[in-house]
Amino acid sequence: MTLQQVLYALTIEEMGSMNKAAEKLYIVQPTLTSAIQELENEVGLTIFMRTNKGVIVTPEGQEFLDDIRGFYRQYDIVMQKYKDEGTYKRKFGVSTQHYTFAVRAFIDMAKEYDMNQFDFALRETTTHNIIRDVSTLKSEIGILYISEHNRKALNKLFNEHSVEFHPLIKCRAFVYLWGENPLAQKEYITFDDLKDYPCLSFEQGENSEFLAEEILSENIYPQTVRVTDRSTMLNLVRAMNGYTLCSGIVWGDLNSDGYVVVPYKGDEENPNSVMEIGYITKKNSVMSKIGEQYLEEIDIALSQIDKSVIYEE
Repeated sequence: MTLQQVLYALTIEEMGSMNKAAEKLYIVQPTLTSAIQELENEVGLTIFMRTNKGVIVTPEGQEFLDDIRGFYRQYDIVMQKYKDEGTYKRKFGVSTQHYTFAVRAFIDMAKEYDMNQFDFALRETTTHNIIRDVSTLKSEIGILYISEHNRKALNKLFNEHSVEFHPLIKCRAFVYLWGENPLAQKEYITFDDLKDYPCLSFEQGENSEFLAEEILSENIYPQTVRVTDRSTMLNLVRAMNGYTLCSGIVWGDLNSDGYVVVPYKGDEENPNSVMEIGYITKKNSVMSKIGEQYLEEIDIALSQIDKSVIYEE
């Protein structure tokens, strides 16, 4: 198996078509087809199924592509470090839960680069996808949180996917809601206060409370609504007087006006909890210079937040 064959296979997966992949690679299709056939014969499996509408990745082919994607990404990072020439667009991706500080850091990092030379990706996605993206090096860095409730389950997933967690900041739970919600002016909000309002959460696509993006997901909320994107979350928080539970970290210019965060006050049955936000990387991977700069921008962003949200042990 050669690096050229690896690039060919990953390009076919990306484009979903032999013709389009050949065009992107500046080669003729028979050359591409022959290289993939040789690769499939060598590894002893069918990677792609050819159809009239393009190519479909087989289940065993998907596992193979996930493995070689990580390998190729590491090769690409090393080449970026030692070679500046060439027209190939260097890739850098971040997969994250819905944190405005992660978006702010990404914006500030990307501004420092010529966008004509880089292929950047910022993916706000599910917890499971974050872990998978970093495991396969689709994204170099993943941003998520762990707590006492989900720590054991997530550490198991981290080990299974060969990723490691690096802590950034600890926060207590806050209630995020519309400024005209009757609870918005309270000094703190209890679980009992919330019973008459819908609790909003991001859908995870997995039947497990341990993958929830929101802290205190183990509690039972009388009214619940699941959403898939930040815009819908904000609309429903306002239109339905809903709320979500978060870290309390909001970023002014990236956060719509009129929304507030209020400290959550736990009780014996529904205590508060500490969420430790951090980032994950592939074990034994080489951090790119762009990745290092992104983490520097994360530190800068977190240094500017309201210190009242930070949990001090």
